[in-house]
Amino acid sequence: MKIKTRNVSTEYVLSLQEPKKRPLKKPSFLFQTLVRIFSIPDLIATKFTYTKERMEQAGKGPYLVLMNHSSFIDLKIASKILYPKPYYIVSTTDALVGKEWLMRKIGCIPTRKFTADVSLLKNMLQAVKEKKVSVLMFPEAGYSFDGRTTTLPSGLGSLLKKLDVPVISVITEGAFLRQPLYNNLKLRKVKVSARVNCLLTREEIAEKSVEELDGILEKTFSFDNFKTQFEKRIVVDAPDRAEGLNRVLYRCPHCRVEGKMLGEGVTLKCQSCGKEYVMDEYGSLQATEGETEFSHIPDWYEWQRECVIKELEDDSYKMELDVDVAVIADYKALYTIGKGKLVHTKDGFTLESEDKKIRYEHSPLASYGLNADYAWYEMGDTICVGDKKRLYYCFPTKKDVVTKARFATEEIYKRLKGVLKEK
Repeated sequence: MKIKTRNVSTEYVLSLQEPKKRPLKKPSFLFQTLVRIFSIPDLIATKFTYTKERMEQAGKGPYLVLMNHSSFIDLKIASKILYPKPYYIVSTTDALVGKEWLMRKIGCIPTRKFTADVSLLKNMLQAVKEKKVSVLMFPEAGYSFDGRTTTLPSGLGSLLKKLDVPVISVITEGAFLRQPLYNNLKLRKVKVSARVNCLLTREEIAEKSVEELDGILEKTFSFDNFKTQFEKRIVVDAPDRAEGLNRVLYRCPHCRVEGKMLGEGVTLKCQSCGKEYVMDEYGSLQATEGETEFSHIPDWYEWQRECVIKELEDDSYKMELDVDVAVIADYKALYTIGKGKLVHTKDGFTLESEDKKIRYEHSPLASYGLNADYAWYEMGDTICVGDKKRLYYCFPTKKDVVTKARFATEEIYKRLKGVLKEK
């Protein structure tokens, strides 16, 4: 999948006006039918099935549908489950670039990832209260890197209270294993299923506190795809299943050097010390020689987070990256503007274009997570910062830094929020 791009000057980007807010229109039945039809081949290929729980208590709708985010098949699954009832889709801004009219017909409501968006709340309220149409939302905002839950925003329970509609959860199994982000979204032969549950009725939402609702959501969105694969003996025998795994596991646990891991075929090897691991068909890692420090990928992933936390504690964390910069300022195109420098410290991100005409500072409290992706629209791994005027997509020339930047962003935010609470 690709995105429409245009190579322009920084002056041109700075001259662009923020796109006007468009009134919310009801999703087109015709276009949602087309989505349903186009989804059929992939659903057949994955032998997709789903189960329902407590749905008789959900009523006729509208609902807030909360779904975990694993791969491109997610929207196809949603179409299968929700069609023929109309539904809006909370989507990222980039999804509308070059095809705004189409995505709005399908029902997309654009928003920025990992930030509070007042206009989104307004649109969601209008959708369920005035239009009487359900809203599909991916609360994780981004795809999972390690097969577990991406950080959820705090206070989701408050959103549930304001919308005051039944909440339906859709939790998939197999979607991540079929097409993991680190593996360049290559398709594998894996069955996919989903559990559809009336998680909360209106009455249950009314009687529970925001904290209790947040706890229910946290428990619902608690999963580990690699653990499930191992325990259920789900076979993924793709000959390139470890390709790109270095994006997730960028630091060697043996020599502790960063950025020297290489995932090829079924092996992950450190090019600094030579330590090598084989990824078996059940998603487990085993060292070819010596100790296997982490056989479970999320354990290795969390060890790296702890390493970043230590850097923050001793005030040694700093990331300076040469990047290629692209900008979203409207829905017409992704504007590529050339080189730049991205710096990340405990004080947030600073981006400066090579010609010095753009200098953007991103506060560490501006977002609870980092809008980051592997192989974003086939352009490369990216780190995105920005505000309501512009989004800056930074493509580092140095490999395997995106995951560490996400760790640091999340941990810096938590530390600062903790300090503010103490005050």
